[in-house]
Amino acid sequence: ARLCSGMTEPVRFGLGVPTATEGMMYPVPYAGIEDAVRLATEAEALGYDSVWGNDHVSTQGYVRREYDQPPSFFDPLTYLAFVAAVTERIRLATCVLVLPFRHPVLVAKQAATLDQLSGGRFVLGVGVGAYREEFEAMWPERALHRGQYVDESVEALSLLLSDRRATYTGDVVAFDDVESFPKPVQKPLPILSGGNSRAARRRAGRYCNGWLPACLTPEEYRDGLTEIQEEAMRASRSLDGFEAAIQVAVSVDSTHEVAVERFRSSQIYSHLMSLSDSTMQGRLADDLEDRNLVGTPDAVCEKVSRYAEAGVCTLAGLLFATDTVEATLDAMSMFAEEVVDSWTP
Repeated sequence: ARLCSGMTEPVRFGLGVPTATEGMMYPVPYAGIEDAVRLATEAEALGYDSVWGNDHVSTQGYVRREYDQPPSFFDPLTYLAFVAAVTERIRLATCVLVLPFRHPVLVAKQAATLDQLSGGRFVLGVGVGAYREEFEAMWPERALHRGQYVDESVEALSLLLSDRRATYTGDVVAFDDVESFPKPVQKPLPILSGGNSRAARRRAGRYCNGWLPACLTPEEYRDGLTEIQEEAMRASRSLDGFEAAIQVAVSVDSTHEVAVERFRSSQIYSHLMSLSDSTMQGRLADDLEDRNLVGTPDAVCEKVSRYAEAGVCTLAGLLFATDTVEATLDAMSMFAEEVVDSWTP
């Protein structure tokens, strides 16, 4: 069942913006800061619901081996705060913010400020981080179970964003008598559990306001959503307003063969393959095209229908199989005309 809206409600579409995508989803160089902002404003003009920024602090080893030039990684929260000032409607989201990089008291302050600045348009997608090497670069002497840290941080964030005074004592997260104001405009501020793992689904059911995996088939997504609903029941939680989202790549063309060829030759495809031992473990069979929006406009619209029937409310952080900003803008425009408009009243 769809949790965030009835079947008569439109599916929402969000663009994956290049806060930290160079060298992974896109070549180096791909987009400077002006281009990154332009992509967000164009997304709003084209009718997209949201923009989703990812989070990296240091270049991954495999990217350093592939490129001589280092990629540009922008802080997603600072970027989204700027985008808030040059847009009016579009939602501003992280896909995802890596919580082990940050203390939850600081995250709560940043999230509330961004929601205030944007008039209630911020969505906080959170996760453990796909590349442990980044965490180890920041904290070479610190042993930490990142999943436990995210669990406790999300619990702590819920207190910090709602209670006048918040105290939390966990095994890895602790703070005492924090009074953090102002609170977010949204009550509650949506926190989405990012990730494909069992732990991410458990976290979504126990603590979060949404789920944000990547590259699942509609059938896999439906099974995961059922698991989340069961987890929420065990925790005596209501999932009213729960945002069932998914991140996928996009390659649409007039013929299936051309769309597949563009997808398989893209940097995004290589990036997904790089995750075979982490976030995409067990998801990289020969049907990778079936796990993304790849094909003709009609076929992709049918795929969107299947995701909607499986419970998906938001196709979030869409990553277009292109190599330049101009090509991305063209692909965004065509996708908006051929797919987004058919789902938006």
